[in-house]
Amino acid sequence: MLIYSDVLDQLAAPVPPDPAAADAPRVARAVDSAHAALARRQNEDGHWVFELEADATIPAEYVLLEHYLNRIDDALEQRIGVYLRRIQGDHGGWPLYHGGGFDMSASVKAYFALKAIGDDIDAPHMKRAREAILDRGGAARTNVFTRIQLALFGEVPWRAVPVMPVELMLMPKAAFFSMWNMSYWSRTVVAPLLVLRAMEPQAINPRGVHVQELFVTPPEEVTDWIRGPYRSVWGRVFKHLDTVLRPIEPHFPKMVRERAIRMAIDFIEPRLSEGGLGAIYPAMANVVMMYRALGVPDDDPRAAQAWRGVQDLLVHNGDETYCQPCVSPVWDTGLSGLAMAEASSGPAGTAREETREMLRKSMAWLRDRQILDVKGDWAINCPDVRPGGWAFQYENDHYPDVDDTAVVGMLMHREDPEGNAEAIERAREWVIGMQSRGGGWGAFDIDNDLEALNHIPFADHGALLDPPTADVSARCVSFLAQLGRPEDRPVIERGLEYLRREQEPEGCWFGRWGTNYIYGTWSVLCAFNVAGVPHDDPAVKRAVAWLEETQRADGGWGEDCASYEGADPGVYKESLPSQTAWAVLGLMAVGRRDTEAVRRGVAYLVTVQDEAGEWHEQPYNAVGFPKVFYLRYHGYKQFFPLMALSRYRNLGLSNTGRVEHGF
Repeated sequence: MLIYSDVLDQLAAPVPPDPAAADAPRVARAVDSAHAALARRQNEDGHWVFELEADATIPAEYVLLEHYLNRIDDALEQRIGVYLRRIQGDHGGWPLYHGGGFDMSASVKAYFALKAIGDDIDAPHMKRAREAILDRGGAARTNVFTRIQLALFGEVPWRAVPVMPVELMLMPKAAFFSMWNMSYWSRTVVAPLLVLRAMEPQAINPRGVHVQELFVTPPEEVTDWIRGPYRSVWGRVFKHLDTVLRPIEPHFPKMVRERAIRMAIDFIEPRLSEGGLGAIYPAMANVVMMYRALGVPDDDPRAAQAWRGVQDLLVHNGDETYCQPCVSPVWDTGLSGLAMAEASSGPAGTAREETREMLRKSMAWLRDRQILDVKGDWAINCPDVRPGGWAFQYENDHYPDVDDTAVVGMLMHREDPEGNAEAIERAREWVIGMQSRGGGWGAFDIDNDLEALNHIPFADHGALLDPPTADVSARCVSFLAQLGRPEDRPVIERGLEYLRREQEPEGCWFGRWGTNYIYGTWSVLCAFNVAGVPHDDPAVKRAVAWLEETQRADGGWGEDCASYEGADPGVYKESLPSQTAWAVLGLMAVGRRDTEAVRRGVAYLVTVQDEAGEWHEQPYNAVGFPKVFYLRYHGYKQFFPLMALSRYRNLGLSNTGRVEHGF
């Protein structure tokens, strides 16, 4: 896997927009330059992969994992320390995204990791962090996952953690608390965690690192580990249930507990691969710790494979190292491919033959990764549907992603519908089968919307489920509408009805997986266009008005993760290339190519492009769980501006002036 540095991002300074930058020659040069830059990023086998960065929690947890296992790599940890110190906030703690406010859980983990690395607690950065943590209530006020981490190191008693008996593994889907009613990410994280919770192991912690100085009240004296504010009356009900279960759980029959642990292992092991359980860091790390607790030797093939999966997430840049939450090669390849396809199309297409060859390799790489013979967890709700999707990562066959599948399907249909006919048909069949009863689509599961589960004490992050969302649903509508099968029209209409219901009063749509309302609005406008919704439809006009109202004075658009926390939709202190590209693409999709707003947006993108043909931005541009976990896709600032500029060029030379594709 190739890893690319974003050091230049730190050096890029704002450039005043040039009103003349939207003229055809300058746009053409910008497209050619961006096309060449993205081409250089392609791997030899045809795929693209960019860094996927989260916050301090994942690299901090990696350090603590090494100390839990006594597999300490001092040189590596020193490099992680450089990264953690650099991203410390001015408030003394660590934020969840660039420029964000103090987050208690991220700050406690980062402090703990730096102390484990060897930082003196009286060093200025450690003192500032400690004071910030104590001023806000101390480590007792961290979230559930952080308290579990602290319990594993003996820093808090296990009663600080909600009751989550491993016997949950024995519950059938019909049971309220069944694992099968949780999302894919929750299922894979929870299964090994339940084993850890049942066994209550302790970290080896060979250097005896502790963080009792982060508690206002000694942990043994804390009586309100699980408390409100509750999001509904369900929260109070489940808190009472936790209180009732707590004295009972230790007396569950030993035979039943052993059977439940065996059931957890039987769930986990068929889903292990080189990509790790679920191919996401928290699940992978929990499996590593679970095997150690079960006494499985480190050189056992299962334990060794689990450890390799974690190691593969490390990114080395200059003198820094951090750990990714997962990798995104299928997503990056699909989106990069669509940008390159747009750049090479039309009368003025850039490097047509060279690009066609590049995309031929990309599609061959993607076809090899289509999941055709594994019925993953998604099949629990649609057992009669054949598999046919793509995972987000290199290998994660039990958990294909609906969003990725729609994007890859659109790329294959656009570039070679005949050569990719079988792959497209299997993807189409699977996407249709994954439509939820309300007309929308979730990311990994169907009808995964038992909302009350988000109110159990364990789910204080409020993200235990995978319900339908506007952005994923829009992508599925775009894919199916682009294929143009008459028999799919009822499915598309149900999707459109869902999207109409989801429009916000302001005219925008919420972006569940990308930041945020600009992302959601662009996604839906693309779907409306290719599905045949008139460009003067009231819903379209309201969305256009919202986008035009949120355009910034420099011609760009910007939005950061604070919009998930109550900040105004579509508003930020600066314009960003990725968000500007989304807004321009959304407006062009509904016939606004020749408007002043689009021209100014294009001028902004041309003006801020660097001499190497690339763009730079520091703010995070995506979300794992709103208010809890955010992401920065390093590729977004490269392939989305290329797509937007190429489309602007192509529509200017088009006979119809209409976007013909779903994306």
